[in-house]
Amino acid sequence: MSQEHVASPAAGAPATTDRLGGNRVGYVRLIPIAKVPMEAPWRWLGRGFRDMARAPLLSVAYGAVFALIAVLLLLGLWYAGVPALILPMAGGFLLVGPIMAAGLYRMSSLIERGQKVTLRDTLLVNIQSPGQLAFMGVALMIAFFAWVEIALLLFMLVFGPIAMPPVPEFIQTLLLEPRGLVLLTVGTFLGAVIAAIIFASTVVSIPLLMVREVDVVTAIVTSLRAVAINPGLMILWAILIAVIMALGFALLFAGLLIAFPLIGHATWHAFRDVVPDEDKLGPPSELSAQAESPDQPS
Repeated sequence: MSQEHVASPAAGAPATTDRLGGNRVGYVRLIPIAKVPMEAPWRWLGRGFRDMARAPLLSVAYGAVFALIAVLLLLGLWYAGVPALILPMAGGFLLVGPIMAAGLYRMSSLIERGQKVTLRDTLLVNIQSPGQLAFMGVALMIAFFAWVEIALLLFMLVFGPIAMPPVPEFIQTLLLEPRGLVLLTVGTFLGAVIAAIIFASTVVSIPLLMVREVDVVTAIVTSLRAVAINPGLMILWAILIAVIMALGFALLFAGLLIAFPLIGHATWHAFRDVVPDEDKLGPPSELSAQAESPDQPS
């Protein structure tokens, strides 16, 4: 697989070489990013299936926990009298999925090294930047609750101070009435924008915080740079994640038993392809040369 390591700083910004590889712009460490071929997401999914086959019980258990939490949220909304929030809640729930998949990343890491996978290893995950990862988790939870508040606000702005209708009536209103179409259009647009921002910020940042001693700003910047360097690839990967998870929800949440661990395992392999190992990047002098000539093949 042909890859290029891109670690160049922003134009005009003062940069220094990091002892662990890559450059620094101010306090942000620019970790080298690989240019990955467009067909890579299919390979990531294939490797995800392989990891699931090697640790089937633990993988499905993670999917079961994720599905159980989703079902409990659904039931809570139903009994609270706001079933119309189920759809936006399901979409918002995916925002915290990356942090919930930390154990799956750990499992794939162990499988990759040929080590035995145990429940203890997946629960007591060895994290290189635990405080920063916890901060990222809190940020994702805030984004989740903000997502729900935005959905409620949009409903109130469009429909006014009325009780939410039952799901069949609400769906009919969304599809057939002008105000419903307005809510559907604006809500879909805002949801897509928020989801795109969260995806771009977390696509490699959480695995990175698990295996390297970096701060959360560096991890997010690395994730954003990974998307900027591989835009078409990341759009395809985001679409595949959305489709697979949507199928998981559509199958009465039972599909999440497979969908969630599959995406979790595959995400680890996406991270491994997009963010190369530091011990494979060469000494700082070579990295500086790569930074000056980003088109130079590795």
